[in-house]
Amino acid sequence: MWVKIMGIKKNQNQILFYLWFSLLITTMNYTSIEVTQYVNEIKQEKVELQAQQEKVAKENREKELEEQLKMVGVNKEGKEYTYDAKEIQKKLKSCDYSNDGNKIVFLTFDDGSSTSVTPKILETLKEEGVRATFFVCGKTIEDGGEKAKELIKTSFDYGNAIGNHSYSHDYHTLYPGRNLDIDAFKKDFQKTDEILKDILGEHFSTRVIRCPGGYISWNKMDKLDEYLDENNMAEIDWNALNSDAEGKKKNAQELVKQTIKTSSGKDIVVLLMHDTYGKDETAKALPDIIRYFKEQGYEFKTLS
Repeated sequence: MWVKIMGIKKNQNQILFYLWFSLLITTMNYTSIEVTQYVNEIKQEKVELQAQQEKVAKENREKELEEQLKMVGVNKEGKEYTYDAKEIQKKLKSCDYSNDGNKIVFLTFDDGSSTSVTPKILETLKEEGVRATFFVCGKTIEDGGEKAKELIKTSFDYGNAIGNHSYSHDYHTLYPGRNLDIDAFKKDFQKTDEILKDILGEHFSTRVIRCPGGYISWNKMDKLDEYLDENNMAEIDWNALNSDAEGKKKNAQELVKQTIKTSSGKDIVVLLMHDTYGKDETAKALPDIIRYFKEQGYEFKTLS
């Protein structure tokens, strides 16, 4: 009897053990599945996070490369010789040409590139080891064909700065009734921007312009001021000139004298000259003009 009872108890204990063990295995399996799912979720999150980080890093590298490739007025080598045009714009507008005795001259040439005069200008700049700023006109470039375009490239590669002087240089289009037409003005200048990008590459742009006839010659220019401020651009007039476009035609010696006269007593000199067709005397005068400023202790800079 006792053995029989013990047998029954033994069977009950085994059943209970089996039930407990089965429950334990089931629980462990369920927990293992949860753990596996959790680990997989963590791994997936890490993969997604890493992918996102790599995407951001790639975008940043592309932005950095884009910034490095950007050429605003000058190429990479030209940055060594350039100056902030916005600062010079302020100086010109305030008629404050002082600079604590530190003399800077900006040689500027308008209306090019011409296939007759510009090559002579570039040759002299290279011989004298100085750079200049060229305010170019789109129509002049187009009229000069491939040779004019090559001159733009040559000038730019040397480290000169390129500014925009409009496409047409047409006062009636830009300033009808002597009043600025801002829409016509922007459209005209945009044409030259596109020509320059076609010549120098999509990464080129310039934020420096010169109004045909000069900024101070026209009325209702406040809209242009707003446009320039919104786009971080600068309009550069001049505070000295060789007078190669004023009055009677002058020879090289007279142009040098006008340069000395109009730049006298100024730490900062923005010298207006022209490299368009018919300005051969300017090309002849340039070596003496450069030597004069060297003798006076001026540093040569470009505007960008």
